[in-house]
Amino acid sequence: MFMEKFFKKTLGLWLTAGLCCFLWGSAFPAIKTGYRLLNISSSDTASIILFAGIRFTLAGILTVVIFSLINKRILLPSKSSVKKIGVLSLFQTVLQYVFFYLGLAFTTGARGSVIGASGMFFALLISSLVFRLEKLRLNKIIGSLIGFAGVMLISLDAFENSGGGFKGEFFVLLSSLAYAFSSVFMSIYSKDDNPAMLSGYQFILGGAVMSAFAFAFGGRLSGFTAASVLLIIYMALLSAVAYSLWSILLKYNEVSRVAVCSVMTPVFGFFLSALAEKNGSSISLLSLAALILAASGIFIVNYKRHE
Repeated sequence: MFMEKFFKKTLGLWLTAGLCCFLWGSAFPAIKTGYRLLNISSSDTASIILFAGIRFTLAGILTVVIFSLINKRILLPSKSSVKKIGVLSLFQTVLQYVFFYLGLAFTTGARGSVIGASGMFFALLISSLVFRLEKLRLNKIIGSLIGFAGVMLISLDAFENSGGGFKGEFFVLLSSLAYAFSSVFMSIYSKDDNPAMLSGYQFILGGAVMSAFAFAFGGRLSGFTAASVLLIIYMALLSAVAYSLWSILLKYNEVSRVAVCSVMTPVFGFFLSALAEKNGSSISLLSLAALILAASGIFIVNYKRHE
């Protein structure tokens, strides 16, 4: 009863959602730091994918354990869930994070965090126009246009400061598209299956596939120290903990009330990356303007007037 009252209150909602968004936002500089600690170069694609695969295999195990404790039973997939887990694994883990990790190897975490916000707008358009799960209202159209203006602006900023290329930004954009499809599939599949179970096992499957594929093609990690091991554990935990807390918020609140809180993720991601990348990420006026546009678009899309 106490937990329900806490998570339903505005203060409890925003504090918990703020922690989730802080964790997700911290993934951007954490990945960049991981490249440095594990001696991974931007050209070593196999090792980049291996790094991601190890993280998500561990994250999936932690997610299943955490939600099993919350539900007071071991979460196991049924036969009918296997195909759904495979589809989710392809889009939510393999495609999304292969492109995401490759993207952050060629761009800064600050820019990546803003461009990553485009996944929400892709999800809206795919859900409305492709799968027709919801209506495309005026506020959603306006919010999408404003958000994409931020994406275009940050791409312009990257183009001007990277000597004429934005390969990293393009990869992050593809990652956001994969995330959008996975979100829609999760919305459909979770009507019949536990979303925590689906998320946990798709993480495990996707992470294992990525690790095996990367290792077969020569991916190797070196530089294992206490710092690098702790970083990998932290990155796995942040996914497991954030998904767990976000699920609790969705249990006790309306989806729209929780969704609007995601505006904090690109904000945390941008500024945490800017602080971590002292030499590689400057907070330019264009970057700040792009961040404001992206955040504004997310808020407008999620805004619901209570009468």
